[in-house]
Amino acid sequence: MTPHHDEPFRLHTPEFSGLNQQLDRRDFLKRTASGLGALALGSLLGTPSFGATPILPKAKRVVYLFMAGGPSQFETFDYKPKLQSMLGAALPDSVRKGQRLTGMSANQASLPIAPSVYGFKQHGSTRTWVSELLPYTAQVVDELCLVKSLYTEQINHDPAITFFQTGHQLPGRPSIGSWVSYGLGSENQNLPAFIVLVSKDASKDQPLYARLWGNGFLPSEYQGVQFRSGKDPVLFLNNPEGYDGTDREQMLGYLSQLNSLQNDTWGDPEVNARIAQYEMAYRMQTSVPEVMDTSQEPDEVFDLYGPGSRDKGSYAANCLLARKLLEKDVRFVQLYHQGWDHHGSLPKGMAKQCKQIDQATAGLLIDLKRRGLLEDTLVVWGGEFGRTVYSQGKLAANDYGRDHHPRCFTMWMAGAGVKSGFSYGQTDDFSYNIVKDPVHVHDFQATLLHLMGVDHEQLTYKYQGRRFRLTDVHGKLVKGILS
Repeated sequence: MTPHHDEPFRLHTPEFSGLNQQLDRRDFLKRTASGLGALALGSLLGTPSFGATPILPKAKRVVYLFMAGGPSQFETFDYKPKLQSMLGAALPDSVRKGQRLTGMSANQASLPIAPSVYGFKQHGSTRTWVSELLPYTAQVVDELCLVKSLYTEQINHDPAITFFQTGHQLPGRPSIGSWVSYGLGSENQNLPAFIVLVSKDASKDQPLYARLWGNGFLPSEYQGVQFRSGKDPVLFLNNPEGYDGTDREQMLGYLSQLNSLQNDTWGDPEVNARIAQYEMAYRMQTSVPEVMDTSQEPDEVFDLYGPGSRDKGSYAANCLLARKLLEKDVRFVQLYHQGWDHHGSLPKGMAKQCKQIDQATAGLLIDLKRRGLLEDTLVVWGGEFGRTVYSQGKLAANDYGRDHHPRCFTMWMAGAGVKSGFSYGQTDDFSYNIVKDPVHVHDFQATLLHLMGVDHEQLTYKYQGRRFRLTDVHGKLVKGILS
């Protein structure tokens, strides 16, 4: 952006003149290494290099519906009819096999089996079992690729969510959306490649931290940008009071020249990242109000997503907004919906949660498909772990709770590159252990990147002397779910 004045802007002060001195050997090597890293990016993404075979992307974009708290597989998709005759019976030691429990149920005198109080029916041409709590999702079950054999090592919320989102249980790594943004860039120069939406109507049982969509050690331009309901969808985007667009453009022009001089002198990639962020913010002043405005959507669309879709910031409204963002070629859209941590009163809590998300989730799939977007969009639904077959605390008539269970749980994908109307993996009769086709969190991450045309082993970033990647040193492609 060029400031509005006749003469080009120059920095003549002695302090800035010193920045133009010749680089010493250490600075030269630092800048050269950065340049070589940029040149090598193509090979990191699986593009042809030294005989390598490129990965053809199936998905251009992703919408990831993250159900924070750990939805119970027993009340959603993992039907276990044999449990109905085992109400209140102790979980057999042969099933548990001495596996660790959380501190919330480790001291219980017994672990009474709690069958789901909700019924299941078969739906779709695939006759897939779906809980009565999800009637709208049941109508689109032929679009889903259910993965019933996910597992993780993390047994508590914060490390489990952090692990799913960043590939490591400790904070500090880049989020999955940041890795995608870094590896593939943006197809819309007026909107961020990675946008985050958080439901305002969800129970805040477990906290969400901005680091879950943070850039970690990647340049800051790749962090997720949270869009909010209310007057300011993006914080600090609007001009301050009494400050017009011309003033902001001129200020950014001067600031860009200062940052460019700093970058020319020191070669710090974070300077370029900051320049890109300022320029993106300026463009977003026009693009964000337009994409956030759903007032022109016909009544039929609001009816499709459900009554909550008119309430900005609700899960349903965020699903509708996600469709608009995907239409604008935003690369990675992530919705967070809290409230799934049901240690007690699970039947009541699950009914509430499912009602909040069911119609809008199905509506999003229907809307994407009829607009021709589902064929190159990957939709993901799931939480950080599952729930136990036994009741945490006292088991009462039609009332029970379930503790955290990392050893097996269900997620689903739909759309680009995955089989539709398909179930992958199998758990035992207690949904306690996996008996067929286990899928680790790193396997899920590797598969998501593959669907976007990225080799998870090649997409790396050198930090503090080591090359890091989303899947760390693990992960394999889940070929059985690919279409």
